[in-house]
Parts: sequence; structure tokens; C-alpha cells
Amino acid sequence: MKLDPYEKELLADYESGKVIPRKATAKEVKTVAKIASATMKKNRRITIRLYEHDYTEIQKKAFELGMPYQTLISSMIHQFVEGDLVSR
Repeated sequence: MKLDPYEKELLADYESGKVIPRKATAKEVKTVAKIASATMKKNRRITIRLYEHDYTEIQKKAFELGMPYQTLISSMIHQFVEGDLVSR
């Protein structure tokens, strides 16, 4: 995960004990849960064409990871968009 300078400073302060977290209120927990739920909604359906070999290999990898192949494809796209999926 990439942190910006502010996030790095905040993490360092937390790890050194300068920042002490407080318990979230029920209202805060409800608000965050609502935001997280909305963030994770998948609301676009697409159709893509794949080479047969790629499709077969994706299915194999998904099986090895114990997830549906559509979930694996979606995860790979998300990682690419976020900059977490890098070329070797």
C-alpha cells in the first residue's frame, strides 16, 4: 500500500504511541459500514472476449485460489486500476 506523507506521519505517530485511538460510536460504525457497502457495490456488467488459453488459465488460477473466475478477473482489473498490479 502506498502512503502519502501525511499518512506516513500519522502511522509513525500511532506506532510511537503519540496517537491513541478512541472507540467509535455506534453512529460512526453505522456510517462507515454504509459507505463501505456502497463502495463495494458492483454496478456494471461488461462483456469481454478472451483467448481460449487465457480463459482456461484464469479458471485454473481461480480454482487454485478458491474463488469464482469472475471474481479473480474483477480483482485483477481493480488492482491494475489502483496501480497495485505491476509488470514483471
